[in-house]
Amino acid sequence: MTAPAQSRSVPPRSDPAPLARRVAAQARYEALTMLRNGEQLLLLVILPLMALVALTLTDLLDATVPAGASRVDVAVPGALALCVLSNAFSGQGIQTGFDRRYGVLRFLSTTPLGRGGLIAGKLLAIVAVLVVQYVLVAALGAALGWRPEAAAVLVSVPVLLLGAAAFTGLGLLLAGTVRAEATLAVTNLVWVLLAAVGGTLFPSSTLPAGLTWLVDVLPSGALGTALRETFLTGTPTLLPVLVLAVWAAAAWAGAVRWFRWS
Repeated sequence: MTAPAQSRSVPPRSDPAPLARRVAAQARYEALTMLRNGEQLLLLVILPLMALVALTLTDLLDATVPAGASRVDVAVPGALALCVLSNAFSGQGIQTGFDRRYGVLRFLSTTPLGRGGLIAGKLLAIVAVLVVQYVLVAALGAALGWRPEAAAVLVSVPVLLLGAAAFTGLGLLLAGTVRAEATLAVTNLVWVLLAAVGGTLFPSSTLPAGLTWLVDVLPSGALGTALRETFLTGTPTLLPVLVLAVWAAAAWAGAVRWFRWS
């Protein structure tokens, strides 16, 4: 009798996960990395909340508060604009810059995730962190007496997303063209300047007349203006929205053209 043939073990197939699952996993990793880092958490959450409290409890905004509104009505939009600046520009720019320096970007771009999946994951992570920021700012604002209209809250979402698109493009453009250390220095300096005098926390009307027009055409000034108009009047005017759209288009065009993966 012949011996029975031995069955051969067939190694299991290792097909990559569906693209949506890969992008979601990358987004989760990116978001948790930002939120678990102490320095990033300070930038993303603590400083915007501190700014909200300071602007509400002091008289810094009194000259810009319209009739029938309160300080917190002007302070919350500024804090949300600062969240976008911290998240999409500084946070993602710094993280991407150092990922590029250590070869992480080049490695991930050769995996099944691919370059498109990596960028999509970063965008989803920014949105996820922005949701957390929005909830925290809104909760603190409510504790300080903020009572926005429901329609204004809904309108603020696309405004915030447009602002996030503009600042993400700028952050990636910077992170993909200069050294990581330079990205860290520039993003921190720009964050301070745009937060203080770039129309983020304070309306451009608080600045000297000669600087008002300059701040109004900055992405920070346009985002701050659009959010304040949204919560104070129910809808933003066309000009700041157009300014944000132009910045978003130009920033992403530059990132696509000049971003280097290593």
